[in-house]
Amino acid sequence: MTHGPVAALKPERIAINQATTRKQWDFREAVEGYARHGVHWIGAWRDGIDKYGLAEVKRLLADNGMSVTSLNRAGPLVGLDKADRQLALDDARRALDQAAEISAGCLPVLPGSLPPGSKDLSGVRTQYQDMLAELLVPARQAGVPLALEPLHPMVAADRSCMNTMTDANDLCDALGPGIGILLDVYHVWWDTRLEAEIMRTGKDRDRLLGFHVSDWLVPTRDMVFDRGMMGDGVIDLRLIRGWVEAAGYDGPVEVEIFSSLDWWTRNPEDVMKISLERCRTVV
Repeated sequence: MTHGPVAALKPERIAINQATTRKQWDFREAVEGYARHGVHWIGAWRDGIDKYGLAEVKRLLADNGMSVTSLNRAGPLVGLDKADRQLALDDARRALDQAAEISAGCLPVLPGSLPPGSKDLSGVRTQYQDMLAELLVPARQAGVPLALEPLHPMVAADRSCMNTMTDANDLCDALGPGIGILLDVYHVWWDTRLEAEIMRTGKDRDRLLGFHVSDWLVPTRDMVFDRGMMGDGVIDLRLIRGWVEAAGYDGPVEVEIFSSLDWWTRNPEDVMKISLERCRTVV
């Protein structure tokens, strides 16, 4: 399928996930720093609430004109014994309440995967669907969509039993309203079905909840903590953004870079400047 040329990204659509400056700035510094650079969307992490409390977090967001794309995160939910699964569900409900308090756009739910000694990947995938169905009840009551984020197959054994956009779309079809997909290019860029599955989200206007950008470096020195700055790797970011927008998504485009070997060692002001410049020129 072909689509028309992709227009330059409007500055007001740019979001920054706290992960991008996680080692340099805490929540307060991130909110104030992003706002200082003209960014008013943040992918927030729950440790900011733990440190400052909900009242202060809400004040910081309001004072800096900042909106929250997502609150990271609930889970892992599977690969646990019965008691730990209940603890995980209880914590996920707390996360839902926190997300509702700060008007977060969604709550990502990390699946988890195989427990020690297990090889039953199909079984944990079934368990994940069952636990999502249980969590959907309070999510719908809170008015906070649950976000499924397919993660690269390299983490299928430990972090996530859900690894493709097909997996995520199938879960959304099975579970109904109140659940959607957070698309992170780092995890799905390689998938031969990516365009088709992105177009599939367009059948439900509310299904695509977020769009995260970074880049895949060659060589990659660490599969989790060596993401590249947009334009430094092999992902055709503008092509994928074109697919996402053709499917009807017009929300924030969020920079999320985990980089212990590079970007987390740099001056966060420089990280911000380069992130914004790359959003304008290559995303």
